[in-house]
Amino acid sequence: MNITRENIDAVNAILKVDIEKADYEKTVASQLKEYRQKAAIPGFRPGKVPFSIIERKYRIPVLVEEVNKILSKELSQYLVSEKLNILGEPLPNEEKQNDISWEKDENFQFVFDIALAPEVNISLDKKTKIKYYNIEVSDEMIDQQAEMAQSQLGQNVPDDEIKDKSLVRGNFVQLNDAGEELEDGIKVEDVLIAIDMMKDDEIKKSALGKKKDEVIVFDPVKAYENKTEIAHMLKIKPEEAETLSGNFSFTVKEILKFEKAELNKELFKKLYGEETEVKTVEDFRDRIKSEIAANLVHSSNHKFGIDTHDKLVKKFDTELPEAFLKRWLLTVNKEATEEQIDNEFDAFIDDLKWQLIKNTIGKENEIKVSQEETEDFAKQMARAQYQQYGIFDIPEEQLESFSKMILEKPEEAERINTKLYEDKVIEAVKEKVTVEETDISQEEFNKLMK
Repeated sequence: MNITRENIDAVNAILKVDIEKADYEKTVASQLKEYRQKAAIPGFRPGKVPFSIIERKYRIPVLVEEVNKILSKELSQYLVSEKLNILGEPLPNEEKQNDISWEKDENFQFVFDIALAPEVNISLDKKTKIKYYNIEVSDEMIDQQAEMAQSQLGQNVPDDEIKDKSLVRGNFVQLNDAGEELEDGIKVEDVLIAIDMMKDDEIKKSALGKKKDEVIVFDPVKAYENKTEIAHMLKIKPEEAETLSGNFSFTVKEILKFEKAELNKELFKKLYGEETEVKTVEDFRDRIKSEIAANLVHSSNHKFGIDTHDKLVKKFDTELPEAFLKRWLLTVNKEATEEQIDNEFDAFIDDLKWQLIKNTIGKENEIKVSQEETEDFAKQMARAQYQQYGIFDIPEEQLESFSKMILEKPEEAERINTKLYEDKVIEAVKEKVTVEETDISQEEFNKLMK
């Protein structure tokens, strides 16, 4: 067994792998003996099949499998031992690879093209300037967040008459053409309907101003249109709703209106726990401001990351093995056409440049992501998901459980590790370049991101 390398240029090389009979002969012979013991061939007892028949029937498949195993193993070990950082995977050389005769050849030579990852030199110094946008927290943003919290913890309370946004509980009774109760018709009690969901303006108008125990007569199909909702409302089968028509009486039993929660200590405790230091509306608004500011830092960092990526990729002037990479992309994307690869190749090259830049900066700065950092980030993700639903006081064991579920998915754990690694790379860049901080409104920032 022998592997030789011929460097074509700084980023392309050829590997020749020579496998001789002595490398595989013993294993192939052993495999064929096992086949002889197990083979079930008509006319022969198990274990008594002539070896010549076994060899004729199984030798080539066994030989091909064993040679491929040796080839794969030795190639991998060679790349590791020689510390070769390659791009993509080795590809058969289309010019120098000789035809192989598995029936006649005893020694085999395999010729591969490989692409070598180039040395990346990106100068990072104070001459390099990158903007960092500090997004200002406006009073309007605080107002919106406070109103959202009030809505999330609001509740429905009794009202005296039906209004535009009322929820009304009552009883449906199906009527005949004469406006009387239909014999054996649909009757359903304790149904909750939303006035603002009515599609028909005339029906909605007829409901407004009605009080408890008054009756509204209307066609629910005309009022709500959605047959699935109507089936659920009237507790009938979907196919019955498809053919339903005509009026129902709806007797009002309860009228509800939604009231936002008041800004008081009770609301603050529900949001932040019994021991919260938020006692006043001013405290609440300060808390909201700090939370918004913390979230906006993520947006600022994201923009800084994008700008850093663009700045450093433009600085990348090292040669890449583009012809090889196009071949490799066509090989691994079986359904892709050359035209598709060409159309997407510039984006692929940009991503590859960025990956090489990240790896270089990471190596130079000894950047690593610990398991503890990964677990902490998963907890932050879990906390953020709870907070989206207005749950701010989350028990630690609940966060632990949720974060473990996140990390049990290999692709999610890999995504988190990749993000944390990239964040550290960006921080390393930030320390070396000149960061030009600029205050900006949310509206202006959104325009930049577009």
